[in-house]
Amino acid sequence: MDVILLERVENLGQMGEVVKVRAGFARNFLLPKKKALRATKENLSHFETRRAQLEAANLKRRDEAQSVAVKMEGLSVTAIRQAGESGQLYGSVSPKDVADAVTAGGFTVERTQVLIDQPIKTLGLHTVRVALHPEVSVKVTVNVAQSVEEAAAQARAAAPAPTAAAAEPAAAEEDAAEEETEA
Repeated sequence: MDVILLERVENLGQMGEVVKVRAGFARNFLLPKKKALRATKENLSHFETRRAQLEAANLKRRDEAQSVAVKMEGLSVTAIRQAGESGQLYGSVSPKDVADAVTAGGFTVERTQVLIDQPIKTLGLHTVRVALHPEVSVKVTVNVAQSVEEAAAQARAAAPAPTAAAAEPAAAEEDAAEEETEA
């Protein structure tokens, strides 16, 4: 079945392209979610008349998503789960769990926007991609731990150690503070 894409669809094409997809994918996903139209002569002419409006709306949504992505960059969320002694979770961390944690962190994200490449089934830090717009995505770190204390320890262990140049000014300030107290 040929369809006209109304927005960019990952691994399929850009807005305005006519692509051939399987009928079930079009009927069950693209058409109900208003991501595409059937490629008929009427729909092609209708799309061409509305193309400028659709591109302007898409550009506005993309700019909003980019501004949110800048604020969201480097976000780390915590998921507390039960696990065995080997660090294997008794369940897994789902996109819904990540979306709820990110929403609790102050950003509105739906579970369909959370893209997990491989299931999260172990304790530790995992990087997950959040698609804010078909053209804008941001990486979020998910800290999976058995307790809040363990999550804090994992976050400290993963934080980059201060470099020698950054440690020297702090040591100099401490020495100056000690000299002032002695005098």
